[in-house]
Amino acid sequence: MADRKRVALALGSGGARGYAHIGAIQVLEERGFEIVGIAGSSMGALVGGVRAAGKLDEYTQWAESLSQLDVVRLLDVSVTSPGVIHAEKVLNKVRELIGDVVIEDLPIPFTAVATDLAAGRPVWFQRGPVDVAIRASIAIPGVITPYVLNGLVLTDGGTLAPLPVAPIAGVPADLTIGVTLGAEERGRTQAPENASAEPRPAEEWVGRFRRSASLLLDSDIVRSVVGRFGTAATDEEFGRDDLQPESPDDTDSDFHVGHEEAVAPKFSRVAVMNRSLDIMQSALARHQLAAYPPDVLVEVPRTACRSLDFHKAVEMIALGRSLTEAALDAAGLGSTASRSADQDGDSGLV
Repeated sequence: MADRKRVALALGSGGARGYAHIGAIQVLEERGFEIVGIAGSSMGALVGGVRAAGKLDEYTQWAESLSQLDVVRLLDVSVTSPGVIHAEKVLNKVRELIGDVVIEDLPIPFTAVATDLAAGRPVWFQRGPVDVAIRASIAIPGVITPYVLNGLVLTDGGTLAPLPVAPIAGVPADLTIGVTLGAEERGRTQAPENASAEPRPAEEWVGRFRRSASLLLDSDIVRSVVGRFGTAATDEEFGRDDLQPESPDDTDSDFHVGHEEAVAPKFSRVAVMNRSLDIMQSALARHQLAAYPPDVLVEVPRTACRSLDFHKAVEMIALGRSLTEAALDAAGLGSTASRSADQDGDSGLV
């Protein structure tokens, strides 16, 4: 595979974890690969569109300069719109960087994937203004307001295409590479070697479930956005305490307890929504990968950072670099430097 140089990229959805796409692109370019096509959903569409327009370096410098306070200032928060954030300030920066470029004029094929909310189908943007395609693709349901275009109500592309490999299937490339932002951490879903079929104590299952649920709360939309403005509830009112096991005497519960000794974790409403979306998108990604498996898959854990931690560009770019390097090495696509050294040694050059 070392001689296969032309690469088509599929960049997945995942909010701020999408900064990892920048690190992946940097590694590919450093290793001498030519990117000949990009498809992206949500943050993947933003990074992919900026890269296709030749402005990724400028965008990276801006993203790495953002502090937590800068991110708060960029959020156009609304309590009346069908989304907490308008995202216009972010899009204004993208427009400032790329200008009034249209997809047809980009040097490489680019597809931004959005979701038609009324029809329940994916929409591929392969023509028209790049900034419009990006804006439609990043409209995270309930977080960023939908984008209305030609009578269509468009939301986040990750709703139906968390990793859009299908749009790059027709790109004439030597390799297809997918970067997914919703992977489980290594070993998290694997059973231990000494796993037993015997039932475990209920307390052990509850403890494991609560630990998983606490990770979900760390990515909570409300804690990420509203909390930065000082109006979110405290942990006791909204967060950790919502995951305490329910008492059999709790008659005001939203959950039905089938037996008086049953003990179950209690999710907040937002945690239920977040986990449900995670499960649906994970299942969709698996089906799409089965239909269009990329040659190389870079897997960024969904726990790497919260979806709206846009002040963590430096860390996520570094993570994207390391995971991409590992994936390429595992696929036998060694570094450019090592290949050059081997070639120089074979030819007798010093």
